[in-house]
Amino acid sequence: MEKYAELREAVEKVELVDAHAHNIVSLDSVFPFIRCFTEADGDALSYATHSLCFKRSLREIAELYGSEVSLSGVEEYRRCSGLQSITSVCFKAARIAAILIDDGIDLDKKHDIQWHRNFAPIVGRVLRIEHLAEKILDEEAPDGSPWTLDVFTTIFVGKLKSFSLSDVTVADGIFGLKSIAAYRSGLEINTNVSRQDAEEGLAEVLCAGKPVRITNKNFVDYIFTRSLEVALYFDLPMQLHTGFGDTDLDLRLANPLHLRTLLEDKRFSKCRMVLLHASYPFSKEVSHLASVYPQVYLDFGLVTSKLSVNGMISSVKELLELAPIKKVMFSTDGYAFPETFYLDGCRRIKRSNKIHAKKSCARKAREVVFTVLRDACVDGDLSIPQAVEAAEDILAKNATQFYKINVAMESIDSKHARCPKFMNMTYNSSQNDIALVRIIWVDASGQQRCRVVPARRFYDVVVENGVGLTFACMGMTSTIDGPADGTNLSGVGETRLVPDLSTKYRIPWAKQEEMVLADMHLKPGKPWEYCPREALRRVSKVLKDEFNLVVNAGFEAEFYLLKSILREGKEEWVPFDSFPYCSTSAFDAASPIFHEVLHALQSLNVSVEQLHAEAGKGQFEMALGHTVCSCAADNLIFTHEVIKAFARRHGLLATFVPKYALDDIGSGSHVHISLWENGENVFMASGQGSCYGISKVGEEFMAGVLHHLPSILAFTAPIPNRTFALCYDRIQPNTWSGAYQCWGQENREAPLRTACPPGVPDGLVSNFEIKSFDGCANPHLGLASIIASGIDGLRRHLRLPKPVDENPSNLHAELQRLPTSLSESLEALEKDDVFKDLIGEKLLVAIKGIRKAEIYYYEKNEDAYKQLIHRY
Repeated sequence: MEKYAELREAVEKVELVDAHAHNIVSLDSVFPFIRCFTEADGDALSYATHSLCFKRSLREIAELYGSEVSLSGVEEYRRCSGLQSITSVCFKAARIAAILIDDGIDLDKKHDIQWHRNFAPIVGRVLRIEHLAEKILDEEAPDGSPWTLDVFTTIFVGKLKSFSLSDVTVADGIFGLKSIAAYRSGLEINTNVSRQDAEEGLAEVLCAGKPVRITNKNFVDYIFTRSLEVALYFDLPMQLHTGFGDTDLDLRLANPLHLRTLLEDKRFSKCRMVLLHASYPFSKEVSHLASVYPQVYLDFGLVTSKLSVNGMISSVKELLELAPIKKVMFSTDGYAFPETFYLDGCRRIKRSNKIHAKKSCARKAREVVFTVLRDACVDGDLSIPQAVEAAEDILAKNATQFYKINVAMESIDSKHARCPKFMNMTYNSSQNDIALVRIIWVDASGQQRCRVVPARRFYDVVVENGVGLTFACMGMTSTIDGPADGTNLSGVGETRLVPDLSTKYRIPWAKQEEMVLADMHLKPGKPWEYCPREALRRVSKVLKDEFNLVVNAGFEAEFYLLKSILREGKEEWVPFDSFPYCSTSAFDAASPIFHEVLHALQSLNVSVEQLHAEAGKGQFEMALGHTVCSCAADNLIFTHEVIKAFARRHGLLATFVPKYALDDIGSGSHVHISLWENGENVFMASGQGSCYGISKVGEEFMAGVLHHLPSILAFTAPIPNRTFALCYDRIQPNTWSGAYQCWGQENREAPLRTACPPGVPDGLVSNFEIKSFDGCANPHLGLASIIASGIDGLRRHLRLPKPVDENPSNLHAELQRLPTSLSESLEALEKDDVFKDLIGEKLLVAIKGIRKAEIYYYEKNEDAYKQLIHRY
């Protein structure tokens, strides 16, 4: 047995506590992925690929993913897999038990702290004080009066105290404060800034304009001192950036020896301070400070990702030359990309020049810590049991105790290495009140379905392996729970429902349950071609690869609230009220429900822009915020779940059927579409170049949608709804639903309407609305058909006809009527070749088979449509 096997096992098994990191961003963020490997920016990025760090890290990421060893190969894998998948892979490989996030970096499209809790059991916040101060000063002072030092101090200190007074838990509160004074004015902090100097500093900051960026040294030091007073009072640690960083930092001013005046200030001798990044290249200096000042602690995040292997080892060795082991802590300094957490949190440990793979194959920090402690044993500085204890302390226990992280730990006081009770995705104490998990999917007929598993099995088995589901489930219709003829799907064969952990939430109306949306895989990691979410990803990838465009979408969900009555001994569902459009009385009657609905949607990170009573009796509309199309589809699914659930709690039934009553107005799920490139809305024209206020790419995309609209209806309006001529009862002239194949500018009778919401410059439009989208449509398939049509428009450079600026019914002799039945839209789809390649031929065959079965059934069963309120 190898001499240091016990030490190796301890280093490999310990679950990391990451005491300093930052938010992860969406895949479509403008923040470039190459920044995963370097602190460089601008022109300096052109040299980043020639660094040792880049070459090593790229190879390690490609090995983790099984992708081509190239930057483009890794980026392609990221796009195909999706953010939730790669984050789960990286965090599981890194085996991180807790993360403290400084969310003060304004990264494009960063995810909030709550989102990160899908991937680590404990996620807490560290509050960046300069960022808080700048956000305060970006607002107007109370009552519109000019900012003064006293007014600012009252608000700033008040906010710090409000955060600090929160219980330091995973759900709220903060675990510590952080300062980036090193970046702004250096570490020679004056804790006795005069009032006059502070006032002049504030004035200088305000004169520089907005957004506020605080660089005046006196004002920086003033903010730091006030924050330190709060930290001391509430016994919160203060993290300080020290040592190297990007070009915004003067390295000469980031030497921790400049902190001597602060450290000698008796007022703050009990305030615990963490000097980040091993203060590299001042590792020896910071080691000395930790050895002589009881309030100084060290963190070696960043050095284990941006240096050569030798540089990492040397830096950590220098830290331990003088610093007590109990004062040294690990962090990833991960940011923007989940790969940074993996690279910084792990590194393989080598044994006799061979790779020793132990579960998740630990990387960087683990190998560095093992090497440093092994060498200390070789040199006689430590015994093996002492080295084992040191590894546990440095990688987890020191930070757990220092930040008072409430992690359930097994005892690690014995000479044998132990690990926390939980692993990244196992059932643990943070979920011990969760009994069941609902795994949700939406079939090709648009019905939302779920499988429910006990929480322990979900975390122990299902997260990795999924849940089995018969192929037949993607061939079911709105009429019968069995596969339709012609779908090529049957009870033979099984797919896997693999949970997308980025969509996992505690259910607001069932607190002991969670719900999560699922992808369909043939086996974990291999998507099934019939999966609706995968279909949307496929077309989105084509749009991104060919045109560098991303679609954002925002839905308007219309629905009826119905109540049950008995009529001649039979149950009937009738409208909740009879109030007119936008009636205050209607909203007042439903207000108790909507308060609960809005609170629930907020907990699910679903943005609601407005809601109102619609024109139908008992009908309402809720407009959701726009976001990237895949998230918009997910949000609509959650919105349906929430509205239906809270209606049931009030003894009502909420239905999204397109036509609840033949003599009343229909319900749709109108969707607003915009195109984005590198974080900018490029559907909107810039300057001259479009008489419609639409950019060239915007017009071509929209023209493609208009051209294929008859075929799109087979995806977005999938249910005939009644037997009389199998008409599309909702999509009728003079009902604001768009019955003719045309478009208009702010024309609500057109199926496609360009929109200029408040805040958009006159003459420009920011998005277009598609009215021909029903609440019974699968939102992922509907959006996939829209994007596929837009891609065809871009490829063929289609142009829009002139807009219709009056009621299209007045021009019925000149305009093409959209399909008046599902049969007609299906006929259009049969003749349309565009969708075969972009949507997928097998999925298309299944959809056509389901639609034909719907047509046949409703033609033979006259009153069957009445039961649809229980399915949609």
